Amino acid sequence: MRITFKTMPQDSEWAPIEAIWRAADEIPELDGGWLFDHFYPIMTDDPAGPCFEGWTALAYLAGVTNRLRLGLMVSGNTYRHPALLAKMCATIDVVSKGRLEIGLGAAWNAAEHEAYGMNFPPLGKRMDALDEACQVIDSLLTKPVSNFAGVHYQLTDAFCEPKPIQKPRPPLVIGGGGEKRTLLIAAKYADQWNFPGRTGDELKAKLEILHQHCADVGRDPAEIEVSVHLFEPLEPVSAAATARELAAAGCNHVILYLKAPYDVERLRVVASAVADAVC
Repeated sequence: MRITFKTMPQDSEWAPIEAIWRAADEIPELDGGWLFDHFYPIMTDDPAGPCFEGWTALAYLAGVTNRLRLGLMVSGNTYRHPALLAKMCATIDVVSKGRLEIGLGAAWNAAEHEAYGMNFPPLGKRMDALDEACQVIDSLLTKPVSNFAGVHYQLTDAFCEPKPIQKPRPPLVIGGGGEKRTLLIAAKYADQWNFPGRTGDELKAKLEILHQHCADVGRDPAEIEVSVHLFEPLEPVSAAATARELAAAGCNHVILYLKAPYDVERLRVVASAVADAVC
């Protein structure tokens, strides 16, 4: 069982975020860390509060950590052209010495798109674009020259150098629980699928559908890591119990989802309890 953590880079000054990442790099039970990809705070009454941009923050954190794997859980595909995202991913994988994981989803926050003047297509078109984006990113990160003629994205003799350190590329993480499209995209392209629910029963039901999609596309579902968030309030006994329930349902990666203010000692204790329960 992998154990990672996630900091919402909002409702906080930068120093506490950096501090908990530096400390987490020294917690042996933790394999990696995540940020999210939003432009202003979510799940809050103060959308005008502080919120750091995920990819630029991640590049900095790659430079102040040595061991943790790292990524965004997950990056909204509509926020950046996937060719640009591929270039960003290659760069961060190189500067982090091969520690990046590429989280990607269709994006959901209509209010952010409207506020920033970004196009927010209907769900079906966003899913079509996500499918194409997976192909664009894979091609740019693995091939010397990429050409792609999609409905949403096109590449013409495109280069992406240097290539990432990880081969054939950093792992691709698809987030979301949509049964018809998201899980199909995960079956086709993902190295990890992030389940957005909370219970073992919910996870079992989604995994049945994911496995059917895998059968349909000729993919071994054992190739796909299954991650689930453990949400606040995080405390050792309940987190360990939830991790055991999720592990029994098919999860092999739990993410300790932290909100500000960040408490390093609590993260240490909860990570230890979860590791004792499922590792």
